[in-house]
Amino acid sequence: MSDLQKAAKRAVGKQVASMIKSGMKLGLGTGSTAALAIEELGIRVREEGLDVTGVPTSFASERLARQHGIPVSTLDETPELDLAFDGADEVDADMTLIKGRGAAQTREKIVAAQAARFVVLVDESKMVTRLGTKFPLPVEIVPMAAAPVMNVLRSLGAQPELRMGAKKDGPVVSDQGLWILDGMFDEIADARHVNQVLLNTPGVVDHGLFIDMATDVLIGKSDGSVEHLLK
Repeated sequence: MSDLQKAAKRAVGKQVASMIKSGMKLGLGTGSTAALAIEELGIRVREEGLDVTGVPTSFASERLARQHGIPVSTLDETPELDLAFDGADEVDADMTLIKGRGAAQTREKIVAAQAARFVVLVDESKMVTRLGTKFPLPVEIVPMAAAPVMNVLRSLGAQPELRMGAKKDGPVVSDQGLWILDGMFDEIADARHVNQVLLNTPGVVDHGLFIDMATDVLIGKSDGSVEHLLK
């Protein structure tokens, strides 16, 4: 990550932290941009006595929240959230997203769906004209369904790959103990069609397309400014 990109991510992290008020119940995203936002939120908790509760979207974000003094909860205890924030791999003009490079897209989607407001945090490089042009679409699957789901992805125009661990032998395993297929598209022309086909495929738990979920997108610029898109 370049210094300019980190500065852009830090800027959106600060902005979303500034939007949070005492008493809020929050969804805490996963990934490098969400991590900076959690850090900025922790500063407000420590320095201002901000009273918030966070529902983490991964083991990683839970550990980070605890490290920064943010009380954590679960959806069993805190089923309704005021605001959730998270990063994204790609965002198009309709505020449809691809998420899941951190293999947390299923939990991220569950948490975002419980929030009255879902704020997406990105730098300029994540804005695209067509989804699927820069990053693959992650699909979380039951392991025995790998071959059939790969065939479905091929029928949708993608080249599927089983995501392998970088520092372990074998596939990446999600927090749910499941596998991740990455579907490499030239572009996703009809996100709603891809969404429906995948959700109707046995063995697919969920995938990284987030459609009609984002209410806000904060775009960090290289000069440190932030553009705010509203649905």
